[in-house]
Amino acid sequence: MATNRATKSGFAAEAQRKVNAKYSEELAQECLEWIRTITNEDINCGGDMDNFYEVLKDGTLLCRLVNCIQSGSVKKINNTTMAFKCMENINAFLETAKVLGVPAQETFQTVDLWERQNLNSVVICIQSLGRKAGNFGKPSIGPKEAEKNERHFSEDKLKAGQSIIGLQMGSNKGANQSGINFGNTRHM
Repeated sequence: MATNRATKSGFAAEAQRKVNAKYSEELAQECLEWIRTITNEDINCGGDMDNFYEVLKDGTLLCRLVNCIQSGSVKKINNTTMAFKCMENINAFLETAKVLGVPAQETFQTVDLWERQNLNSVVICIQSLGRKAGNFGKPSIGPKEAEKNERHFSEDKLKAGQSIIGLQMGSNKGANQSGINFGNTRHM
């Protein structure tokens, strides 16, 4: 856990401060309130880092959350406080979140939550899961999921587009390479 580590100093401390500065208490509070709505559990919905970490650190609530979104997603939830069992819970949540449609770039690593390394990435993952929950008939949070806007063009339209020279390509009317001598020395 984070309490067993030495305090960071120098570049590591500076990097950790930058990571912690990205954390938004408002978004974290919105995530906790959404989790409370989905799971019907009485949890403290304060958005400060300490509360957010304490509520989610063992992974049991996260596992119950994905089980409420899609029942039976996580088969076994470990209710012990042993480190590797808690990290197993967090990992089970992450794997299920990916199955439910959360992109890999919006997930977090187990240590980001367990060792309190990057709680902002945990918030991002829960927000992404919250957007995907709407696809399973559950209340969603965050911005609405984008809809596919596929366009179909006829063969004639596609061929007409190939004959147009875009203005970004420029024009080379009358240009030649007569004055270019990069790398050449003067010949005598």
